[in-house]
Amino acid sequence: MASLLLLMAAAASAAAVARRDYPSNDALASCPGYTASNVVKTAAGLTADLTLAGEACDVYGTDLRDLILEVSYDTETRLHVKIQDAANSVYQIPESVFARPDAQGVEEAQSALKFDYKESPFSFTVSRSDSGEVLFDTSAASLVFESQYLRLRTKLPENPSLYGLGEHSDPFMLNTTDYIRTFWSQDAYSVPEGANLYGNHPVYYEHRESGTHGVFFLNSNGMDIMINNTAESGQYLEYNTLGGVFDFYFVAGPSPVEVAKQYAEIVGTPAMMPYWGFGFHNCRYGYQDVFDVAEVVYNYSQAGIPLETMWTDIDYMYRRRVFSLDPDRFPLQKMRELVDYLHAHNQHYIVMVDPAVAYQDFPAAFQRGVDDNIFLLRENGSVWKGVVWPGVTAFPDWFSANISKYWNNEFSIFFSPEDGVDIDALWIDMNEPSNFPCYFPCDNPDASAIGYPPEPPPVRSPPRPLPGFSCDFQPEGTDCAKTEVRSLEIRDSMPRAYFDNLVISARQTEGQQKGLPGRDLLFPKYAIHNKAANEDSWNAAEGGISNKTVNTDVIHQNGLTMYDTHNLYGSMMSIASHEAMLQRRPTLRPLIITRSTFAGAGTKVGHWLGDNVSTWHHYRLAIRSMMAFASIYQVPMVGADTCGFGDNTTEQLCSRWAALGAFSPFFRVHNNLDAIPQELYRWNSTAVVARKFIDIRYRLLDYMYTALHAQSVDGTPMVNPLFYLYPQDKNTYPLDLQYFLGPALLVAPVTEENSTSVDVYLPDDVFYDFYTHERVVGEAKTITIENQEWTDLPLYLRGGVIVPLRAEGANTTTELRTKPFEILVPVGKDGKASGRLYLDDGVSIEQPATSDISFEYADGLLKIDGTFGYTADELKITKVTVLGVTGKGGCSKRAAKSVVSVEVNKPLTEAFTVEIVKT
Repeated sequence: MASLLLLMAAAASAAAVARRDYPSNDALASCPGYTASNVVKTAAGLTADLTLAGEACDVYGTDLRDLILEVSYDTETRLHVKIQDAANSVYQIPESVFARPDAQGVEEAQSALKFDYKESPFSFTVSRSDSGEVLFDTSAASLVFESQYLRLRTKLPENPSLYGLGEHSDPFMLNTTDYIRTFWSQDAYSVPEGANLYGNHPVYYEHRESGTHGVFFLNSNGMDIMINNTAESGQYLEYNTLGGVFDFYFVAGPSPVEVAKQYAEIVGTPAMMPYWGFGFHNCRYGYQDVFDVAEVVYNYSQAGIPLETMWTDIDYMYRRRVFSLDPDRFPLQKMRELVDYLHAHNQHYIVMVDPAVAYQDFPAAFQRGVDDNIFLLRENGSVWKGVVWPGVTAFPDWFSANISKYWNNEFSIFFSPEDGVDIDALWIDMNEPSNFPCYFPCDNPDASAIGYPPEPPPVRSPPRPLPGFSCDFQPEGTDCAKTEVRSLEIRDSMPRAYFDNLVISARQTEGQQKGLPGRDLLFPKYAIHNKAANEDSWNAAEGGISNKTVNTDVIHQNGLTMYDTHNLYGSMMSIASHEAMLQRRPTLRPLIITRSTFAGAGTKVGHWLGDNVSTWHHYRLAIRSMMAFASIYQVPMVGADTCGFGDNTTEQLCSRWAALGAFSPFFRVHNNLDAIPQELYRWNSTAVVARKFIDIRYRLLDYMYTALHAQSVDGTPMVNPLFYLYPQDKNTYPLDLQYFLGPALLVAPVTEENSTSVDVYLPDDVFYDFYTHERVVGEAKTITIENQEWTDLPLYLRGGVIVPLRAEGANTTTELRTKPFEILVPVGKDGKASGRLYLDDGVSIEQPATSDISFEYADGLLKIDGTFGYTADELKITKVTVLGVTGKGGCSKRAAKSVVSVEVNKPLTEAFTVEIVKT
């Protein structure tokens, strides 16, 4: 009977899905909207009451009768509009997760944006104050505010240029017809197009010839954002959410870069990462044992490929259980020797940590979690059980009172520098949260856990000599003394089902933004298009929003529900992990790479782009996804798994991808245990590519580091889509296969299999070939670059932007930091150029001394000025090379290319000038 009812409800939900896509046949058409009254205007905004304007329609929930409107001119370029329930009971994102931006409170007359409204039926517009151009207009449809559904629609101009609304794998410039973006974190293997992925960033930038603006919707509930153009409704964008409130921030720009900076003021500027984090990283899921990992480190060294950081996936764990080591394959003594070896060679080590804790007596992490009462619980007070890699698991409740104490303690124990695995940074995964083998309702996790964890690989002795490693890594028979270590005895047993200290009390309180009572937290009537459900319609009657994740009726210790907070789980793990890494090394910047993110995550972590696959399509996808996170979502430490994670790569694909990856902020090779190995020394061409482009990357590393510093200060993107730098050039709007790394370096890779050419769009500007320094005049059209072998990647310098380069590369970033600088001056169309170099110790949170150096070139003279506090590495400039001028006097020059080089040999301790052309 229950299944019959579910089927009937699913059919009704499917009909609702169909209706809502076509507004002419929409049950919401009868919704009356609201009427504004008691409007109180202030110098910096207004407030009003909103009252339901007629008979409730109650389509996907109960219409709320009384709402409150608050409008605030926060800054000269930011407008805040919030519509919430009068009773203050509807869930809102807690400040502890997303701190609200400071509001200066400017007068309306000072604002670049203007708020206007219509009283009945209530609607509002946001327009530019100077031109009156309307940017946002909610008169497109009536406002709907129900207990489990909100709807707001804005009109858009025809064929708008929209960007953002991530995380997704769709084109960088969004489709504007029959397009649905769903926000609901899911474990999304192969990052499919047209699907919700790991993270949620409900912000879009709209670029017009008249300027760019941004719209951020601060709401963590499951939602569909629909973009369509119909004969009846015209072009529109529509928000459809399962709850929360309407909380909008509008930013005025008017340039794309200014919009990015203004968005950073809302979500927070990104964290400054350690210098070494820009080095080359290597990982693989499926390393057999610690010998396998050590051999990879050794092989990179033998191949002459700089390896900065070695990573280990969940292979290191005992039966995939977090906070444990496999005593036979990754024993503690050998792991500590591996880390010591890396540290002695100025290299680094990172491992993965998942949120779900094995429901086992070993390791003691589970029992300590019970003692601290930090796990998500069922209604009866038992631990909510799911299934992940280790089998049956418990999930941390990031809102529990003792979560910091617990998570910090686990990190202190397991990652202890004295007697644990002394990691240098952290990788967190599966934090959507994923509960992938246990389908909703996940009421028999023990049955779902059959086959988990997978059987480990065979135990072996060291297979071959590894010169430079300790005796414990050498084969049997080697003439040396191995460390005698007593084998760890593990008692595998399941804890009991109930614990006396785990008691659920009534935790939901009205009037405190905890969530409306009486909601159906498992089966909402509105079905978002969450692809973790077997069918879209199952997200309603079939409980699809809980499929492969924690059930949405689970209530946190503080009274909030997973229904409301699901999309925050990954970011909350990031916050807790950031704190845990800080308490390990309080003075050092944590490097944390996460899978699931929410708006503002970049203030704590970086992001890898998830479980992609080794295809040319995913190679191209890596570009636009990286651009979106770095330039729109303010998560600049980002990159894809180079060469692809799933399926087998090829020598050609991996060669191309290794070159491309060298110009991504986060550069890591990583793949799956079922695929062939793809370390970059495996093929001759990938090894050639790795040596060539890691050398270029390392020479450019301070340029990249300076760009990240700028973004960490004010949000200026370190990766730029072409339209960011050429906003008046319409041809740049849809481009997503080439980009600027920093303000100067145009990266334009070959993107098709078996091709040795690439079409590169050059705006109306002056560029210089990075390799030959030849001047290339862009004419706002595409040029074809020929003869690009697997080991080539076209790079261009943008005229007018000075680039500091290390004089040579190095095997590690520690060694790199001792190298002197060369300054490249690509002269712009106006005969001038400028740039910047930021220097610090590369790791400290509080910097004892920094240098912030400016470069200005004009009329044959390079002026070097700024602050020169950082002197630890005794750095100097050895050479200045100017591109685009003809030299005189004692300068070496290539007249055909108008390249002038001047030997300088000046320390970076004070301001000075360099004369390039004597007049």
